[in-house]
Amino acid sequence: MSRRTKTERYEDILSLPNVTDLHHYREGDFAAVRGRWKDFFGNDNPVTLELACGKGDYCLGLGARYPDRNFLGLDIKGDRIWKGAMQALDDGLTNVRFMRTRIDHIINYFAAGEVSEIWITFPDPYLKKSKTRKRLTHPVFLQRYRRIMQPDGLIHLKTDNDRLYEFTINVIDLLKLPVKQRIADIYRLDSIPKNLDIQTYYEKQHLAEGRSIKYVAFYLNDVVLQAVQDEVNELI
Repeated sequence: MSRRTKTERYEDILSLPNVTDLHHYREGDFAAVRGRWKDFFGNDNPVTLELACGKGDYCLGLGARYPDRNFLGLDIKGDRIWKGAMQALDDGLTNVRFMRTRIDHIINYFAAGEVSEIWITFPDPYLKKSKTRKRLTHPVFLQRYRRIMQPDGLIHLKTDNDRLYEFTINVIDLLKLPVKQRIADIYRLDSIPKNLDIQTYYEKQHLAEGRSIKYVAFYLNDVVLQAVQDEVNELI
């Protein structure tokens, strides 16, 4: 993979065949992608999203393991997406794509039921109280995911941050969401569960610093933020 400057990477992603840049889309342009991801991938296979994907470590890892599924990494940082997209091309992973956009605009880009699964891997925990609504497991975001996911869609969170993990667990309990698996420290287990052995760039850094890696997988029901707004505001 050739060395490129950040500016050159931003320019490159506009022409890469496995990248869709939606950051500057106008509202009328959304129809070009919403409900049409099977056309971009060239098949009807299930679509998994990796949110705030960075270099797309999970898209790349899962894409290599599951050629009969499609994987789409979302991030606003074009230079990071460039690295993942170039790696996917080098590895011949035709089931891996990337999209440059803001995650809070996610409902504009997918039709109802178009997404089967979501991975949230080491996102910014937004620790300040004033930034709580920016956390990717806040009910505001869960409502958005619910609008684009299949009824049995699964959400995975992997994080090193204690406060984000506890916040997410509290949200799950508050909204009575079904939990598939909950692990307080992945690497203290005798054997690492399936697919949790994929390590992101940041995960490797956290492990080197001796931090524990936490994980929870859960399903969404009909999330109604208004009904629990006061309780959500009390969560750390």
